[in-house]
Amino acid sequence: MKNIGSYPVWLQRVIHESTPHKRRVVEHELFALMREAKLPLPAMRRFLIGVWPTIEQFPRFMAMNLKKMGYGDSVGEDMARRYLIQNIRVEQKHSEHWATWAGAAGLTLDDLRAGDDVEEFEALAHWCWYVCDKASLAVAMAATNYAVEGATGEWSCVVCSKDTYAKSLPDDIRVPAMRWLKVHAEYDDTHPWEALDIVATLLGHAPSSADVAAVRRAVQSSYRYMEISLDSAMMAATRGGFDETASNASTLGAFDALDAA
Repeated sequence: MKNIGSYPVWLQRVIHESTPHKRRVVEHELFALMREAKLPLPAMRRFLIGVWPTIEQFPRFMAMNLKKMGYGDSVGEDMARRYLIQNIRVEQKHSEHWATWAGAAGLTLDDLRAGDDVEEFEALAHWCWYVCDKASLAVAMAATNYAVEGATGEWSCVVCSKDTYAKSLPDDIRVPAMRWLKVHAEYDDTHPWEALDIVATLLGHAPSSADVAAVRRAVQSSYRYMEISLDSAMMAATRGGFDETASNASTLGAFDALDAA
């Protein structure tokens, strides 16, 4: 399933053509700084708050796709049905893990819900909602369960490739605070491939040119909206110095100093 050469040629081409778009997400400066525990605290908090709507609503996006099919409609739809039913509950746990991670940066659930000044981030959640509401099952799953989750798994691996960020967190909260990242760096390694397999099964080896174009646009649009979100988070870095990082000292011991400044 993880061998791209085993997929239909048209889908291989879509993935190849979309790789530069995904790379701009996975190799974004924000994740490199996060890995080194050098991401400025304002950028870290803006990132955690801004991505929250997509994290919190992801089970809903999957439920929207679930409504598009009934049992026995086709082999591909039965695959999608099993996949979505099994993973909606998993995505709910991911929301809980994200809220815990945000807590390590001094954010409450109310902070996440308020979502102040994060319009660029909302575009990603709006896009996921739109594509799951309006597009076909194959296109919607390609955009969300393959593109968004796949790139997320890869950037999580980037952050977790060193233990620098984890060690910047206090011992007593390190494990729960890192759970979202750890789960995605490990679990989501296969999740997007399963979604890609479903897309291939739904559309087969010779889909129409319109279907191929729709999948390509959806995948690349997801990457683009993710990139916009990350660029927006990095804008917050200009509001604080790079020695004001999302590590133990800044998140848990420097709030009074920050407020005074």
